[in-house]
Amino acid sequence: MSEQKFNQPLGGNEMPRFAGPGTMMRLPTQPTAEGLDACFVGIPLDVGTSNRPGTRLGPRQIRQESCMLRPYNMATGAAPFDSIQVADIGDVPINTFDLKKSVDIITAFYDDILKHPCIPLTLGGDHTLTYPILRAIAKKHGPVALIHIDAHADINDEMFGEKIAHGTPFRRAYDDGLLQNDKVFQIGLRGTGYSPEDFNWARGKGWTVVQAEDCWGKSMKPLMEEVRAKIGDAPVYLTYDIDSLDPAFAPGTGTVEIGGLTTWQALEIIRGCAGLNLVGGDLVEVSPPFDPSGNTALIGANLLYEMLCVLPGVKRG
Repeated sequence: MSEQKFNQPLGGNEMPRFAGPGTMMRLPTQPTAEGLDACFVGIPLDVGTSNRPGTRLGPRQIRQESCMLRPYNMATGAAPFDSIQVADIGDVPINTFDLKKSVDIITAFYDDILKHPCIPLTLGGDHTLTYPILRAIAKKHGPVALIHIDAHADINDEMFGEKIAHGTPFRRAYDDGLLQNDKVFQIGLRGTGYSPEDFNWARGKGWTVVQAEDCWGKSMKPLMEEVRAKIGDAPVYLTYDIDSLDPAFAPGTGTVEIGGLTTWQALEIIRGCAGLNLVGGDLVEVSPPFDPSGNTALIGANLLYEMLCVLPGVKRG
């Protein structure tokens, strides 16, 4: 029996970085998740945003900036493309004129992905998208643990009278019983609010809330040791809002808040997920029009690669 051949990103010495396919890491593309262990998928959604738009353009620019990524992780020794089969399966065909229909389209799309033993990594798109993904994930895995890195709790019951928006996904996930509430972690929350309940509602449900001020000047490694210990072998979903980072690092997003995390803390958090039973992840809220340099999308591409590196089955040196 011949050894399995894994898809490889197109190398910078085979094709200039500024050329070649416009896929994540210039990987091969295919229409479904069949035969894959993990896939990259885009959701070009910004119908749920409450301030600055533009996240519909996030997946395209994340893919564009990902051309700088190489296959081997020099820091952790992870070699995902020697370990698992990965491809870019394109974008979810959302209805850009109807948010509620888009939510159902997203769930159905991920139902199809999860018919296969494939872990989806999502390029967003505004944070609304995590709710319909979690609906599909829970059908397969049951209620999941959640690691949510963000400036905002996203636990509003309504926004302008609407139950579905980028500030409501985790309230809806709670309402639908999609989460293991003693294994939910929100990291990096900060900024102004309307009342203490903006963060305390989650604490009242048994979630662990780590405000940004508790992260200042610290390594995230001890926190992630606690997270791993509490989650254990439960299925866990990782959702990373780029606005968790201070706008000095990531200005290209819709709802910026000062006093955020650093890029090295972001790396410690994601690398600290190694060994967990990750069943999916996303990187959301990259809005290219607000960062013409492309650096916000470049950070997003790197963090998605780091998520890939900590998936179950990936060899580490």
